[in-house]
Order: sequence, then structure tokens, then C-alpha cells
Amino acid sequence: MESRTDLVEDLMSRFPHVPREAVLKEDLLRGGLAFDDAALTDNEHGDVKPKSYFIFSFDHRTLPELGTAALRRPPEEIVLTGGPYELRRTVVSVRTNPSSPYRVGTDSDGRLRLFLDGRPIADVGLPPMPAYYRHTLANGKSVMEVAPTIQWGYLIYLTAFRVCQYFGAKEECQYCDINHNWRQHKQAGRPYTGVKPVDEVLEALEIINRHDTDRASQAYTLTGGSITSQVGGLAEADFYGQYAQAIEERFPGRWIGKVVAQALPRADVQRFHDYGIRIYHPNYEVWDKRLFELYCPGKERYVGREEWHRRILDSAEVFGPRNVIPNFVAGVEMAAPHGFTSVDEAIDSTAEGLEYFMSRGITPRFTTWCPEPTTPLGRTNPQGAPLEYHVRLLEVYRATMDAHGLSSPPGYGPAGPGRAVFSVSSFMDTLPATDS
Repeated sequence: MESRTDLVEDLMSRFPHVPREAVLKEDLLRGGLAFDDAALTDNEHGDVKPKSYFIFSFDHRTLPELGTAALRRPPEEIVLTGGPYELRRTVVSVRTNPSSPYRVGTDSDGRLRLFLDGRPIADVGLPPMPAYYRHTLANGKSVMEVAPTIQWGYLIYLTAFRVCQYFGAKEECQYCDINHNWRQHKQAGRPYTGVKPVDEVLEALEIINRHDTDRASQAYTLTGGSITSQVGGLAEADFYGQYAQAIEERFPGRWIGKVVAQALPRADVQRFHDYGIRIYHPNYEVWDKRLFELYCPGKERYVGREEWHRRILDSAEVFGPRNVIPNFVAGVEMAAPHGFTSVDEAIDSTAEGLEYFMSRGITPRFTTWCPEPTTPLGRTNPQGAPLEYHVRLLEVYRATMDAHGLSSPPGYGPAGPGRAVFSVSSFMDTLPATDS
């Protein structure tokens, strides 16, 4: 292709049943976007909600390499509308890449626009600073540090444990920068609490509950690094479960409770449910057996792929299949040097995993891979996976759901082009329209 515009328009033309908004969104997520200084935020002192770096960096450069964007954070998300592709409202998580052909800046009339290859292609809306971000906890910590919101305010993201006990080259997942993200924020002198005290989480949620008068926040996700031993004397189920128990006791039924954790034995999964969690995300990361062993060496060593999958199926007996929603990292299937070299092979493998779970009533979700530069796969694959893979994944994802009579998973807000708020992949933008 002669340009990125040619690539995007070619795929929009070849796959007309995939919403054009999703094609563009996947390209932004896999490759990032650049920001003019005028489009950056004033951090927590302005009118735009800044990027919170809630668990991973989701950037294509390290903080020292981002220039002004390291001092004045980019927005958490952007919303795209209009332009030559007549885009319906599309919420996109921000992944900063100063070298991207996509740039957010102002046009000659002072309007904020998204430019591709120098041509304006969409109007850009920025997330307003929520009222609760303007308040601090009694100890001076910001709500953004303790309980940031994403997905245009729908989801409260509670990263209770900001590092992972799968540590080092022989254990860390090869696409994951959670431990580096912790280090870079600490080195930059930014507040970045390693283990969030339960009382701080409750205080932050109290502020959100008091000031979120429109009830935009509908769910919370408890997550963090994997725990292979203990944190604060607690193993993984009880460590994350203590937050859910405290939240549900203080705010019964206010939010949908979700947890992202390892695929744990059934007794531990039952404890999650007993603590008040209603949606469980035991992420399977990548389907192919060989790639799982190579890319998730810690998970293979401590649990193993087959046992991981068995535990996912067991958890459906506790939560119900519809409420077990494992994530995979879309695109790592094609990461060199070990990944598939053709889109056909990669899609066939991913589709096999979708069929395995969806035929059992379990609906996976996916995050579009961002090749962060401090990860082994990010260093060797700075361009990520081909856009065609991501577009065809949306096609096969929708087709597999339809074949098994499944609808959009709960806890992700509305579905459909122009309606979806899930911002780190386009699967919700591609599904039939729903209100929640």
C-alpha cells in the first residue's frame, strides 16, 4: 500500500460488513497516535480527563521518549465522529506514538481533529474532567490514582496490586509491561501506589458515588498482577476478594463487580463469587499451545495451558457461562519470531479458541495488542500485527457468536457502532446494538 490511508480504505472496501469505525479504531489501537501540544491535557488541573496509566503503559514509547506528552498527559480516551468516513461516535483508548501517521491537532478553524497522513478524517472529542477527579482523599491522594475511570466513565478500574509476581524473563508474559510501567512511574516521581489499601479504595469510591450524579459509572474491575505466593499474607483469591467484600458491604448493588485474575481452582473461584464478584475474567491470553508456552512462561510453569482452560470451564459452573469472560491479547499470534507468518493461519488459530469457548456458552473478549517497547515482543515487533488480522478477527468473532446464539457479554456497557464505550478493542463496536 502507498500510505496508511490506502491500507485503511482498502480494508474498509474489502470488509464492508465490518463497521468502518471498527477498522479505524483497530488501526489506532495497534499503532497509536501522536498529539500536538495543544491537544494534551493540563493533567489533573484542567478540564480534560488525563490518561491514568491504570495498569499497563499502552504507549509505543517509554515516558522519557514521549517529550511534552510525558509532562502533560494525553487524554485517557478520545471520541471520533464525522469526517470523510462519516464516523458514528467511536470511543478509542489513547496509545501514544509520536511516530504515528495519526495525529490529533487543531485545524485552521481551531477545531480539534484527527489527521491521517496529513488529512483531517474525524472530529475529536475529549473526555471531560469528572467532578470526582477534582476531590482528594483525606491523605491527599487523588481519585485518579486510587480509582480511575475508563470507557468514557462506565468502568472504575481498581488496580489493587500494581506489579506482578511472574517476574523476569523466565516468568513474565512476553507482551506485558506491568512491571516496567510500575518502575517508570516511580522513576519519574509520579504517585503510583503499589498495593492500594482497602480503606483508600472505599474512600475514593465514596467520592465517586457522591459526585457521579448521572450514574455514568456502572461497573468496577478489580485487578493487578498475578499472585503466585501472597500479598499482605493473602493468596490471590482472598487478596482481591477482600476489596470486593468491602465494596459490596459499603455499596451493595451500586456497581457490577468484576475481577481479572488467574484461572484459579474452583474453591477459590467460589470465594470470589461469595465475596460479591459477579463477572470473572480468567484471561487465556493466546490460544495456540506453542505460543502460550513461549509467551506466558510463568503461567505455563505454575498452572499450564490445559489446566488453565479446565479451570475456565469449571468457573462457568460457579458464575454461569455468560459471566465468565476470558480475555486474549489479539495480535500476539503474529509476533515474530515465533508467531504465525500468515493472517490465514493466525485467524484459524484464534477462531479455534473462540469456537472452543463459545460452543460452551463462554464469550471471550479481547484487547488489541499494543507493542510496548520494553517488552520482548514489543521490541521485536514495533509495528504490531497486520491490520488485516484485526479486521478479520472482528469478522470471525461476530460469526462465531452468531453461530452459537450468543449476545454481547454483560458488564461492558452498550454495544453497536456509534454506541459502544469499550475502548481497548472494537468487538463491542461490531456487535448488534444494545443498551447495556
